[in-house]
Amino acid sequence: MGKLVRLWKLAGRQARLAWAVLRDARTPWSAKAATVFALLYVLVPADVVTDFMPVLGWLDDGLVVYILLQLAFKLLPPELYESVRVKVEQRGKAAPSN
Repeated sequence: MGKLVRLWKLAGRQARLAWAVLRDARTPWSAKAATVFALLYVLVPADVVTDFMPVLGWLDDGLVVYILLQLAFKLLPPELYESVRVKVEQRGKAAPSN
């Protein structure tokens, strides 16, 4: 169960980082496009593996989104990535935890 909680927290951190990347004006269009494609892959019902296959469909979504987000983060200039990452981490620490 602990691994699932860590995975859920990682997914939340990646989502906050992706949102920050989209909102930053310094982000190159290629990184924004990869982030938008990741979001669309989750929202659009057409998948490589259908979501009606309970585990495989979800793994497919998670893996494709993870790869697209990693690509988006690699397309950022290193100083921009570090700046956005630090900003997201500081916001995460400032938010009250349950």
